[in-house]
Amino acid sequence: MHADPETDFPRPLDADALRRALVEGPDALYTSLEVLEEIGSTNAEAIRRAGLGAPDRSVVLAEFQASGRGRLGRTWTAPPRTQVVVSVLLRPGTVSPTLFGWLPLVTGLAIRDGLVAAGGVDATLKWPNDVLVDGCKIAGILSEMTTVPAEGDFELRLPALVVGVGINVTLTREQLPIPHATSLALSGGTTDRDAVARAVLEALASRHEQWRRCEHGSGSTISDELMAEYSQACSTLGAEVRVELPGDVVRTGRAARVDREGRLVVVTSDGELAVAAGDVTHVRPAAGRWGG
Repeated sequence: MHADPETDFPRPLDADALRRALVEGPDALYTSLEVLEEIGSTNAEAIRRAGLGAPDRSVVLAEFQASGRGRLGRTWTAPPRTQVVVSVLLRPGTVSPTLFGWLPLVTGLAIRDGLVAAGGVDATLKWPNDVLVDGCKIAGILSEMTTVPAEGDFELRLPALVVGVGINVTLTREQLPIPHATSLALSGGTTDRDAVARAVLEALASRHEQWRRCEHGSGSTISDELMAEYSQACSTLGAEVRVELPGDVVRTGRAARVDREGRLVVVTSDGELAVAAGDVTHVRPAAGRWGG
């Protein structure tokens, strides 16, 4: 039996083609794009570059992450060239910090858009940072903030945001980082990582611009349009959930809505509980678990 070269030696991402599509030209969506063969963490690298002056809308992709990071300091890895792993640096400028909590949610919408466009699968969102196909995790999101020196002579530091995304593309069931995960290959979707990377980055640019416009059009609050689109795509809403908080505190109730600050509002026997992503260890269905 002969080995399948596409399986044993997956093709690298075509960095030149991605740059031509996303960075070059007068209507470029991004200012720079680099594909690294190996890195500890694309988010950590994007944060490092932000401190060195990397511009808004800089993109770092990696064929392999040796120390991939998830929410709450979790780590995960996958074989080289089996995922689309990308981090985008955003310099939010005048965007109010009240909108920052919505960034991972808006990013989830973008991943869903990209997977529908290029991946050939329909996805739903699990609040706050997972993308699911058939109830299993196909992508995760990590949003982080740092501060960088402002231009000029003033001792002023401004926020810089980094959004990291990891999408399972060609992973086999044996390669999945967690048992309740999936990949595009396992879900009957495309295994063309270039197409997925381009579609997701195009969708990210569109959704992030929509998010930035909320600063002016909605008076520093998330727009009704984004609220409605996220609510429609989020499979957490309407479900009976078990919310695990730090300190082994557990609350159960119905996930009713996401509020203007991006918090999940859960109706419990004691009333409404609004929880922010940074305050939650897990949100799971009361009778089981989602993929992540």
